[in-house]
Formats: sequence, C-alpha cells, structure tokens
Amino acid sequence: MAEPRRRVPAPFIVLSALGAALVVLPLAGLVLHAPWPEVGTAFTSERAREALRLSLEVSFCAAAIALVLGFPLAWVLARASFPGRGLLRAAVVLPLVMPPVVGGVGLLTAFGRRGLLGNPLHVLGVQLPFTTAGAILAATFVSFPLLVIATEAGLRSLDPRLEQASETMGASRWYVMRRVTFPLLLPQIGAGLALTWARALGEFGATITFAGNLQGKTQTLPLAVFEAGQTDPGAAILLSLLLVAMSLAALFVLRGRIVAAP
Repeated sequence: MAEPRRRVPAPFIVLSALGAALVVLPLAGLVLHAPWPEVGTAFTSERAREALRLSLEVSFCAAAIALVLGFPLAWVLARASFPGRGLLRAAVVLPLVMPPVVGGVGLLTAFGRRGLLGNPLHVLGVQLPFTTAGAILAATFVSFPLLVIATEAGLRSLDPRLEQASETMGASRWYVMRRVTFPLLLPQIGAGLALTWARALGEFGATITFAGNLQGKTQTLPLAVFEAGQTDPGAAILLSLLLVAMSLAALFVLRGRIVAAP
C-alpha cells in the first residue's frame, strides 16, 4: 500500500521554489547566453585544449594520490584508537572548510622555496610551486578529505562479524582486507573517488596561489575560465558549460548516493 502524501506547508513551497531558482537560474543563464555558434572555435582553441588536458591530468592524479594515501588514513581513523585521533580527523577535514586561497598560502609555506620542506626539496632538484606537480598537489590538498570521509564512513558501517568470521576460519588479516573488507567498501570508495575527482577538477584558489596560472603548465579549466572572462566572456561561458557537463558526469557516477532515486 502506497504511503499517503503529506501536505506541504505553503511557505515551504515558496521557499523551496526560491532555493531551486537560486541553483537553476545561473545554469540557465549560462545556457541562454552561450554563443553556441562559437562552440567549435572555443573548444578547439589551443588554450581550451591545453586547459582540458591539464585539468584531466591534475584531477585524475589527485584522485589516485587520494586513494593511495586516503584509504590507509581512513582505516587508521576508523579502526585505531590513539590520543589525538579527534584532532587528526579535524585536521584532515579542515581543507574542506578553509578558503582555498589559504590552502595555497599554506602549501607555499610548506613546499615553497623558503618553506618547511622547500630547501631540502630544492637540494634534491624538486620544485613544486608554479609547476604541474604543484597544481596536482594543490588539487589533492583540497579534495583529499572527501575520500577519507567516505571511506571512514564505510568502514564504520561494516558489520564486524563478517571480518571476524573470516579470521575465525584461519584467514590472515591481509586476506580478510583483500577479499572481504575492500570489496564491501567499493561503493564508498567509488563515491569518494568521484567526489575527489570532481572537487579537484573545479579547484581554483589553491592552484592559482601555489601553482600560478601558466598556460600549458598550471592553467586548468577553472583558471582558463577566469582568464577568458576578462577578455572573451563568450569563451568563458562555453568553457564553464564544459565544466558543468563534466561535473554532471561525476553526479551520474554518484546517482542513488547523493541524488535520491525517484
């Protein structure tokens, strides 16, 4: 028997319409004001092609690094007990709420020429600021917490009896992790990777502060949109729509997790 529909208060309907308009109108503005006859030129220009290539390189590398480092960190936060765990969790989540430009300044103080690790890295011949590697590091810094949060939540939701049963049957800890824990966590890890990739794709503040806006080197699509907006608003709108389409692809991967099924 279908659940009866409840009446929605009229003020909620009005406010929800305003909330929906707040989200829909900017997207509609992009679509309606886009110079569609120029889409071929805008997307095939050298600046757009290099920015798209670099954005894909940066976002996928950031997601890969987040997986390699974030999965063990999420495991420690979910399964280990040690003094300062809450403080560590807060520090991991902090990049999500701090202004990205502050993250960029922090990266400079840590990895810049005069930063905490700048001189040792320089001796080793490693330079991060104003390089593609620096853009990847900036994108990883701001997006990394999303994978940690999703994976830690997945670990905490697992039924421990499944792992205990495998261990009781003589399976080693690594075998249980590979054959029981990790497969059960795949949906959460996949969601975390999609969110991490999308956040890295749209990163702007930390990237421009730490890596600069160098075409073909550190200029990702968001930075290309910013630059085009000052000289060619039409191209800026079309590149923005390209970013919107790529973000929608991430939402498609996350369907049923963030976007509720009807």
